[in-house]
Amino acid sequence: MNNFNQFSKEQTDFLVYCIEMYKNTYLLSGTATQELFSKSGADLYILNNFGALHTTGLEYTMSDIHDFIKQKSKSVTK
Repeated sequence: MNNFNQFSKEQTDFLVYCIEMYKNTYLLSGTATQELFSKSGADLYILNNFGALHTTGLEYTMSDIHDFIKQKSKSVTK
């Protein structure tokens, strides 16, 4: 598991929000979503891009995260 101590509470709260919304959008369990975010690096992607992502709407944010995860999945299988 990643060490998120370097990130602000606002950033980590946003990560939790994104995990919950992604879970609900794609009908996944909480555990499955957390594992997916951790394995793909989506968790760090969200934290490192907080400045841009938190200003967009939910639909765009979920689509962006989903595209990131799909791209990482393609990289792993190559």
